[in-house]
Order: sequence, then structure tokens, then C-alpha cells
Amino acid sequence: MKSIFKIILTTIAVLILANVLPGVSVDGFMTSLWVAILLAFLRFVVRPILVILTLPITILTFGLFLLVVNAVLILLVDYFIGGFEVSGIWIAILFSILLSIFQSVLFQFLKEDVKQQKTRN
Repeated sequence: MKSIFKIILTTIAVLILANVLPGVSVDGFMTSLWVAILLAFLRFVVRPILVILTLPITILTFGLFLLVVNAVLILLVDYFIGGFEVSGIWIAILFSILLSIFQSVLFQFLKEDVKQQKTRN
């Protein structure tokens, strides 16, 4: 249930960022939902593989290369989802950073809701 809420919150964040950032466009809510689902899948399956493969350069850059890894995931979503477009790597990096910030803020509401439910029981 919590995962569904996270997908919906990510969908909303993608819609907001697509309206704010000039290099990102999304056709509508359903496209944004597919973006959120595919992004969650890629983060779960592909990201760990990319992190392991790029570990030496990630260590050399003190972790900053992980921004590039996240941008590559965004560009992969752009490739697979027809109504979602990102204009380049720099916009993908910015989109990734802002999406992470949005998710951190929005997911805090889920954590607070879980804490309140635990104190009620």
C-alpha cells in the first residue's frame, strides 16, 4: 500500500517538474504514472548494477557520479516512454536532483502518517 502511495506521489512530482522545467515534457497524468512506475523499476533493478559498474569513478568523484547514473536512468525512461521527453543530460541531471528533493519532501508525509498510526495502536 505504501508503494502505491509512493508511485502516486512520484507521478505528481513528475507532473509538477514537467511544468516547471523547460526541457522536460510529459503528455498527461497516465504518461506521468508510467514514468513513475518505470523509474521505480529501473531504480530497483538497473541502478544497483550501474552503481557497481561505476564504483571506481564514483569513488574518485566522491559520489558525484551518482548524479550521472540517475540522469542515465531518466534518459532510459525517456527512451522507453513515448509521451515523456527530456532534452539532454544536463536537464536530466537537474530533473533527477529536483525529483529527489520532491520525493524526500512528499515521502515525509508517509513517514509521519505511519508514526501516527503506530502511536494509536
